[in-house]
Amino acid sequence: MRPYEVLFVLKPDLEEDAINAAIEKFANLIQQNQGTVEQVNRWGKKRMAYEIKKYRDGYYTLILFQGEPATAKELDRVMRLSDEVLRHIIVRREAA
Repeated sequence: MRPYEVLFVLKPDLEEDAINAAIEKFANLIQQNQGTVEQVNRWGKKRMAYEIKKYRDGYYTLILFQGEPATAKELDRVMRLSDEVLRHIIVRREAA
């Protein structure tokens, strides 16, 4: 298994329940695809450097996880299709 991190920005106008559901959905997706979630860091609502889809703010979350390349690929596919995600990036971390 390889170490990865995913940083994603959710729409700022989502309710707290919707934010929690989205984060839980992505964490469960990682686990369903033979991955393990190490850490979930909720950075909260922050101002973005530029406007994305007419939003100036976004809810930032960082998830550190272990998984196979197929795990990261499936997570990327689902995040691209999710309406609540404004932007995301998945990066392979250096092995500790």
